[in-house]
Amino acid sequence: MNTELRLHGKINDKIEYFATAAGCRTAHHHFFQVTDQHLRFFAPGSELILSPTGLRQAGTGGTFCEYMFGVDQPVSDLSKGGIFNRLMLIGAGYNQSGQLEINKLNHTEQSYEDIFFKGHAVDNYFFFINGLTDETHRLRQEQILRYLGKTLKRIPNLNRQDDSKLAESLLDQLPEYCTIYLVRLSDINHRHFQQEFQTLYYQDRSISQNTKTALQDLADNLGVDPYQRERVCIDVMYQHRDNYRIIDDYKKVLVECYQQGDIDRQQHARLTRLKTLALRNEIPSALLSALDDKLKAEVCSIVHEPEYTAIARDILHDLLLRKGIGRRDMIQLLFAKQHARRNHDHSFEKLLLETGQLFDEQIREGAPLSLLEDFSYIITFFDRYDSTSTNISQIAFMESYRPTEELLRSLLDSRQEFSKLVKGLFDKLFFEDIIVNHYLGRFGRQKLLCLKKGLNEVAAGVSSVKRLTAELKMIDGEEKLYNIVLSHAKDRIRTRYSRYNTRFEQEELCKELNDELLVRGIISTPLDPTLFQTVVHDIKKEAMYLRQLLPKIIANHDIDLRNDFLANSGLDHFYIEELEREYFTLNHLEPERLQQLRSGTFQF
Repeated sequence: MNTELRLHGKINDKIEYFATAAGCRTAHHHFFQVTDQHLRFFAPGSELILSPTGLRQAGTGGTFCEYMFGVDQPVSDLSKGGIFNRLMLIGAGYNQSGQLEINKLNHTEQSYEDIFFKGHAVDNYFFFINGLTDETHRLRQEQILRYLGKTLKRIPNLNRQDDSKLAESLLDQLPEYCTIYLVRLSDINHRHFQQEFQTLYYQDRSISQNTKTALQDLADNLGVDPYQRERVCIDVMYQHRDNYRIIDDYKKVLVECYQQGDIDRQQHARLTRLKTLALRNEIPSALLSALDDKLKAEVCSIVHEPEYTAIARDILHDLLLRKGIGRRDMIQLLFAKQHARRNHDHSFEKLLLETGQLFDEQIREGAPLSLLEDFSYIITFFDRYDSTSTNISQIAFMESYRPTEELLRSLLDSRQEFSKLVKGLFDKLFFEDIIVNHYLGRFGRQKLLCLKKGLNEVAAGVSSVKRLTAELKMIDGEEKLYNIVLSHAKDRIRTRYSRYNTRFEQEELCKELNDELLVRGIISTPLDPTLFQTVVHDIKKEAMYLRQLLPKIIANHDIDLRNDFLANSGLDHFYIEELEREYFTLNHLEPERLQQLRSGTFQF
């Protein structure tokens, strides 16, 4: 009969431990020993000693922990599906050929700082096993790898597992005479910061400036260093249910690119779509950038240099020849920057970094300081381009995003600076591309056209920043009200069997919605009949697509029919894709076919 012993306590003011011993012989002997300075867990041939400053482990076993998102997972694991955890066995390592080897080393010693720096910032597991029959340390470790290796690497949501159930599930995979000893170390301060950040972030899926300041103070008081704070924040944001699905889809595309060694046109379109969707859903750019840094950088290094990078390289090289930077050169560099941003090409930033380092060396060797001034001039324009592009994209794609008067004045200043290079450059750089983006929604397009017209009028002196702010706020209010009415109308139709085909049925539905929203305080004045009719028409289009068109598109591989609906329905592209995803899920259709549908590459 299997039995279990558990022990919980603190090894110091910062580190908490949870120890579990499970197996057929656990009830017949103690598995821990306490002294003034140490806590020792032991079994024949193995031990794990916790001191106030660190850990020493000898014998079989090792350590495992959940990968924190993006920053810690090596490319070898990141590029494989279903791997969630880091596993390190005592004496195990990779040789020069990349093959795993287990040597004679049968002990390890680590400080708590190293454990939580190299492993998980909050929880790390250590384990050893008694009852393995092989004679040598290497063979026993190989046994552990065979019995538990795949499982330990692939347990999802490891830090939300119950230690007792985890030990039991691992024990089930070992020979019946074995006992497993599991010790979880938890950093109390890191966990406190993680929980506080999660509570604040999950409220609105955003962090205000005041909240950032409060979190900074909390981290300082708890002694959480900036690197650990960043790891925890990124990991918490990734775990949010509205974030991880989009991020995981982005990761899958990057993994495909990494495995094939380049990025084809279809994959680039998928990455662009997901980047835009992430922006629209207010997913922090740091989450996708973390994946780009790990995977896309590897891909870009083996792809031929694009033309826009070559042009930028030539212009920057001319600076070394003392030719200076002219207006035409700066315009070319800005369009090269635009191409790089559009393609999410991090190699362009790498080129700038290398150029800056090279210029520093040249100046140290006697080159004139004008070289640094020219490069600073370029970087200033690039920084202005990045901030302007980000702000305009947020206005266009993010629902409920209300730009402040200060931000609009900043855009106006940028417009003036770009116009000094050539008239109309601002519109070409920041409006022409985005206005034809088929993922730009109905209200996003209205905001963008309003912003473009408003900036021109303010610059001409016929309008004001305050008026432009009010106009954008009004469109945002219309968007928010439309989404509320759409959501409540669909919910009422679905749950209360309301009908909406005849004029009488629509009037009844409008009255019900109007009363409900007024009573709940969501609206303060009766619904606009025009808005309600727009919602009803959109619901009808959605129903027609799901019941009539989409089944026909899938059955006949009719991409043209889908494209025609996308172009003429007036429904947001993202919204239609979400309907398609739900349809495929409910009808248990293969996800690959959904991707083929979106890319226009249906296979018979």
